[in-house]
Amino acid sequence: MRVLTISGSLRPDSYNALLLHAVEEQAPADLELHPFEGLADIPHFHGDRTDPDPVPEAVERLRREIEAADAVLISTPEYNGSIPGTLKNALDWVSVPFPDNAVKGKPVAVIGASTGGYGGMWAQAELRKVLGIMGARVVPADFSLAHAQQQFDEHGSLKPNQAGRLAVAIEQLLAEAQPLAA
Repeated sequence: MRVLTISGSLRPDSYNALLLHAVEEQAPADLELHPFEGLADIPHFHGDRTDPDPVPEAVERLRREIEAADAVLISTPEYNGSIPGTLKNALDWVSVPFPDNAVKGKPVAVIGASTGGYGGMWAQAELRKVLGIMGARVVPADFSLAHAQQQFDEHGSLKPNQAGRLAVAIEQLLAEAQPLAA
């Protein structure tokens, strides 16, 4: 099974990137994880839904990677109680053409890490709402990592007490995507 992973943070060493690394560390051997690396390359969405051509190459690459995946896993930080602008911008591009866009019917799970006490729950709720409106099959997996600065060891690995919680969220995504991959 092929899962596209997207970190909503542009910082390579962010807690959300570390969270996706933790997914890689505990993923089953037959799971192919493909991180999307071009979030910063996506230009501002201009909102012209009638004629979005020419579509920028970075947007086309993201759409192709979503279409090639059996499922998508997004790890998002929370900025001012909501979704990071770069992530929302990328999803606005992916949402067209509506309703037949790249995420329509695709299983998508949302997880996140934050230094605050709620683990980015507001951003995750907002992101689930946006994905649902886009037509994604939003998986009810729930993983909010609060006080992320305390949840990784000195090597950047997720502490064992959190790894089990993360595994449950990933299992939910894989269970939802399994019939599609078969």
